[in-house]
Amino acid sequence: MKKLKSTFIVWIAIYPAITLILLLFGDMLNQLPILLRTFILTIILVPAMVYLLIPFWTKVLEFKSHK
Repeated sequence: MKKLKSTFIVWIAIYPAITLILLLFGDMLNQLPILLRTFILTIILVPAMVYLLIPFWTKVLEFKSHK
């Protein structure tokens, strides 16, 4: 069950983040070669996931499960 919860936390963090970045910068990113586009996305998303989004969603879901 722990892996399922971890998977859900990663998904709930990454899906909206990728969607938001693509909505805001998709036109500019689409003009770049795929390797550069992927590099830029990962440079932004990996730190955001590790330091902001995953800790945030972990706390939110831990709080809800203890009620």
